Amino acid sequence: MKKTNAARLLDAKGIGYELAEYEVDENDLSATKLAVKIGQNVEQIFKTLVLRGDKTGVFVAVIPGSSEVDLKKAAKISGNKNCAMVHQKELLGLTGYIRGGCSPLGMKKPYPIFIQESCLLFNPIFISAGQRGLQLKINPEDLIKVVGAVVGDLAE
Repeated sequence: MKKTNAARLLDAKGIGYELAEYEVDENDLSATKLAVKIGQNVEQIFKTLVLRGDKTGVFVAVIPGSSEVDLKKAAKISGNKNCAMVHQKELLGLTGYIRGGCSPLGMKKPYPIFIQESCLLFNPIFISAGQRGLQLKINPEDLIKVVGAVVGDLAE
């Protein structure tokens, strides 16, 4: 299994994690399908969403895969009046990642990161390792610390 930038970043900081590999279905990149493939509760699978606020610019929301981001809550927690998802075609240029393989770790630039508070109910959680077909199994408190995430309510 090839190490990703996200995994190498954790290695460099001495943070423990495991890699979970799975077969990618290009027609269904949902967290629900992923949870079944790796045999985990979908509430422990967290997806990384990239948004743009009207005041602060680009920021990242990490929420449970079974949830949708609440744009009003995301705007408020990030210091914006309103926000919207960035267009999929912008994702690679902004983060260095593609849809279905976007990790809050190792992005091209250090964006503010906000994580849904329910992450603290689980240990471990799963996040993208930075490529489709590979997840990082990590303690949520370690993730929060390494990315400097703000914990709050972002999801519907």
